[in-house]
Amino acid sequence: MKLTSSYAIEIKHINKLFRQTVKIYHDAISFCIKAFEEHWDVLSTLETGNKKRFAYADALIHSTKSNVATYPEFDIQFHKMPSYLRFSVIHTALGYLSSYHSNLDNWWVSNTDSKAPTLQTRLNKLPTFYKGNMYLDNCDGDAVRLKLFVNNDWNWVEVSLKHTDIVSIQKHMAHAKMSVPTLEKKNKKWFLRFAFEEKVDLNKTKLEEQRILAVDLGIHTDATCSVMNVDGTILAREFLNFASDKDQLYHTLNKIKKVQQRYGSNHIQKLWRYAKFHNEELARKIAKEITSIAVEYQCDVIVFEHLDIKGKKRGSKKQKLQMWKKNTIQGIVEHKAHKNGIRISHICAWGTSKLAFDGSGKVLRGKEANLGTYELCKFQSGKTYNCDLSASYNIGARYFIREIQKILPVMVWSDIVAKVPECQKRTQCTYATLLEMNKVASIRIQPSM
Repeated sequence: MKLTSSYAIEIKHINKLFRQTVKIYHDAISFCIKAFEEHWDVLSTLETGNKKRFAYADALIHSTKSNVATYPEFDIQFHKMPSYLRFSVIHTALGYLSSYHSNLDNWWVSNTDSKAPTLQTRLNKLPTFYKGNMYLDNCDGDAVRLKLFVNNDWNWVEVSLKHTDIVSIQKHMAHAKMSVPTLEKKNKKWFLRFAFEEKVDLNKTKLEEQRILAVDLGIHTDATCSVMNVDGTILAREFLNFASDKDQLYHTLNKIKKVQQRYGSNHIQKLWRYAKFHNEELARKIAKEITSIAVEYQCDVIVFEHLDIKGKKRGSKKQKLQMWKKNTIQGIVEHKAHKNGIRISHICAWGTSKLAFDGSGKVLRGKEANLGTYELCKFQSGKTYNCDLSASYNIGARYFIREIQKILPVMVWSDIVAKVPECQKRTQCTYATLLEMNKVASIRIQPSM
């Protein structure tokens, strides 16, 4: 499979150098959107795959020996604009108009009372520097040359990059193909973002030989991991909890609350940016540790719950739920796992924490069980256990039960369901269900690949 990643390199000692170039780029896009909109009846009929739409759009604004532009003022207003930058402007304008008209058509069909999509002519886009025409990397040291609009003309300008970022880029280039950079601005700093594309081969381990890492993501404990094989043997358990990072985050959130109460919401933008930075950094750390555990124990699959928490959050933990970067963690883990040939799988989350792993039924947590913490739970049998660890067992068991069902003949599976009824409804399956399946039937798993 193809794996795409990106890396941003900070440009040093830059303040106002890109202002004119970005302004010209924005003005050119705005000009093209207005011009192409007037001819959209024709442009929309042309196919994008064979480049006819692009060729027609280019002929509208740019004069050549073979044609005269319908809008010659483009060449006058944006004199000597590099050809590849003009191509980027045209592609951006066409892509936006295509999306706008698609949304407008959907709005007409839906017959809703909502407002119709509005055509925007000022887009917050930044240019791409195409190699040879806008970007050269043949400079000495940690520098590259970019073609920018400075001193009222398009000139080559040498910019310095961070050495540590250059080293990281070189490591990426050893295994992947690098694309041209795109300009990016973040927190008043300028970056060049490079994209990398590489081919990776995911493992094809047979089900009976698979070793999985079942992960339960939580709010109190960041992640609880269990290494398991198909017969239910637990090979390892790991708890991830970055307490100091969460303390920093919660300290910032409390500060936001106090400042907002005293001075209003106009004085907390910087604090919110700081809190989001801490939250994203916490997600990256959790994802990195989960992947490291999977690599350490030579796991073939990482199994997550399919978490889809929508709607308004209520209760005392609504802010923690709102800040929970569960999907970000899973996305980062998926990217890192694929680089190591590890597969990712998701199972239904219903009941994984509510049902005891030993099959005794629903668990009691917190005040219901007279426990001082919500991390522990009490089974119907009276046993006290870590709730997240019990959930991770159930997650791993549900994965194996689903995969076993896929490869077994229908008659064999019906036999198993008759003896272990819990198998029939996946949301009722627990770790005990997997053990019972291995007890009551001699399951000979055929190769799944």
